[in-house]
Amino acid sequence: MATALITGAAARLGRAIAEELHRDHNIVVHYRHSQQAAEALVQELNSRRAESAQAVQSDLDGVDNCRQLAETALACFDEITLLVNNASAFYPTPIGGADEQQWVELMGSNLKAPFFLSQALVPALKSRQGCIINLADIHAEKPMPAHTVYSAAKAGLVMMTKSLALELAPDVRVNAVAPGAILWPEQESEGYNKEQILGRIPMQRSGDPSDIARTVRFLATDAPYITGQVIAVDGGRSLNI
Repeated sequence: MATALITGAAARLGRAIAEELHRDHNIVVHYRHSQQAAEALVQELNSRRAESAQAVQSDLDGVDNCRQLAETALACFDEITLLVNNASAFYPTPIGGADEQQWVELMGSNLKAPFFLSQALVPALKSRQGCIINLADIHAEKPMPAHTVYSAAKAGLVMMTKSLALELAPDVRVNAVAPGAILWPEQESEGYNKEQILGRIPMQRSGDPSDIARTVRFLATDAPYITGQVIAVDGGRSLNI
């Protein structure tokens, strides 16, 4: 059975992706601080199919940590066929108030870690004709007010997706999913007025985590001729952002 490593899989979109992929994958649930949620998810998945999920704790703030996470994840099921780079820091950085640590954290979680984790897993992915799926953002194309650093990091992730798709073909496919209004931020911030955002979405509603999870699964299992693409799952919002 195929094996997926999903970063930031304990909650929110990561959890939805883990539950969806568990239909035909073993799951390595990566978490940073959310140990209780990660272990609860693993217990639930293993109750559905025995010995099909494991949790792995790791920071993603350095190359060595990414390399260690790759090694630990590989040891769980002796393979990784799918890497989902989902873990992400998100908060505003209005100009004049942003600091270097915010830059390091936002660029690190959204761009640096996905690159170095992908690099560490390339040999394993190549051996199984695997794939990488990055969680981007519609604001990689059109920036969100007061979120310059986050938007720039996601724009970098989109270019990384396309570049790696060229470099790793034909052995490894690399794609991205760009969510729109799916889950609201845990803390409301500038640029996130819910009523205004919903008013700009042609579908006139927010999406559901399952919309993202099913798109990830499609790219992983049902799209062998798709690589280097970014699929916006946003109810048409990027048409009228």
